[in-house]
Amino acid sequence: MIELKNIEKYYSSKGIKHYVLRHVTTTIKQGEFVSIMGPSGAGKSTLLNILGMLEEPTYGTYEFLGEDVTTLKERKRIELYRNHIGFVFQAYHLIDEMTVYENIEAPLLYKKVAGAERASRIADLLDRFNIVAKKDLFPNQLSGGQQQLVGIARALAAQPSIILADEPTGNLQSAQAEQIMELFKKLNVEEGITIVQVTHSEKNAQYGSRILNIADGVVKDDITVASV
Repeated sequence: MIELKNIEKYYSSKGIKHYVLRHVTTTIKQGEFVSIMGPSGAGKSTLLNILGMLEEPTYGTYEFLGEDVTTLKERKRIELYRNHIGFVFQAYHLIDEMTVYENIEAPLLYKKVAGAERASRIADLLDRFNIVAKKDLFPNQLSGGQQQLVGIARALAAQPSIILADEPTGNLQSAQAEQIMELFKKLNVEEGITIVQVTHSEKNAQYGSRILNIADGVVKDDITVASV
């Protein structure tokens, strides 16, 4: 599904290259649940942003579903992103002026999904995540855990092949964090959705099938873990 070959990301300043990622080569198969771990500043979020096509590598190749993303025009990259990738953020990134329903609907409007189909998908997601009663509320009327559920529902609305999650439980209390991680595990195991998460939590990392440990922009370990 994903193949990274010798990915590098650096910024030049006064002739000096400041590396964020160096020689990252790895493969992520359809249906895997991969956790990316490492200290602050290690390059975890930059790697996730490259996977999500929000940033471009300085060097190397990135193949997504057989397409070399690094050679695609911006329009084609945006199309791939909208059709296949769902992003979940630590800070939720919900639109404050929109209701829960409208936030979940937003990616479907971008994809020009027909009205009846939009309504059907949103109703299903509201029901699955037990937030039907919250559909007319605004983000500031929800708890952190509820906001993250809406964020995940929004990511799933477009029926992505892969979910990329950047510290998805970083702002949550432990009980809410466990609920979110159990949800990710269920999506991965029961629905076959590929998940890549950045996390500082050893406990959260154990929900996945592999852990990539990054330090100073380099993948130090690629560890297979037992399922929880």
